Amino acid sequence: MTEYIRWDGFIHAETEQSYFRKLQSFVTNERQSGKAIFPPESEVFNAFNLTPLDKVRVVIIGQDPYHGAEQAHGLCFSVTKGINIPPSLANIYKELVTDIPEFLMPSHGNLSTWAKQGVLMLNTVLTVEQGKAHSHAKAGWEMFTDHVMERLNEQKKPIIFILWGAHAIKKGKLIKCKQHHILSGPHPSPLSAYRGFFGCQHFSKTNSLLTSMGSDPIDWQV
Repeated sequence: MTEYIRWDGFIHAETEQSYFRKLQSFVTNERQSGKAIFPPESEVFNAFNLTPLDKVRVVIIGQDPYHGAEQAHGLCFSVTKGINIPPSLANIYKELVTDIPEFLMPSHGNLSTWAKQGVLMLNTVLTVEQGKAHSHAKAGWEMFTDHVMERLNEQKKPIIFILWGAHAIKKGKLIKCKQHHILSGPHPSPLSAYRGFFGCQHFSKTNSLLTSMGSDPIDWQV
């Protein structure tokens, strides 16, 4: 199989498949109908643009983009600067404060600095209609992100997968090669964070694994 250093070749190959053409047609029609679709078209593949395939060291999996105005910008759990920090991300920050001694509570929710260090911030569905969570589920994005996971599984370099909640854990079943590492637990949502997300120490565990592999730890401060 051809090795793609960046994601461009992979994404291009997916866009040639019939399922993706149907997906693309659906999303285009939704935008042209006048509905507000997030993130903006130019930011749908932001996670892949910021974290090239050969730079992926860690993968965090979310579900679908935030559906509020100006929130989503193509990275799971992340919001653009100037937007209120959503509850799940606030809980992620709370865990970081207790898990990483030098971590200071951020004033914004933009996680681009993680992506630039090799953390692929992957939602399993990449678009959503304003005010309608999961509105683009089952349109075809799940197949695309399944193929992303399979591509990551093929990487010879070890990758750490951080899976929060049943949805992400299910996606993690596509990771079968033994060189990879999986950290899983409850979702950081206020509905489930107290069931074991708080205290999971996934951020320090990730850095310990990276260090043991001879790789630099992630600077989680944003």
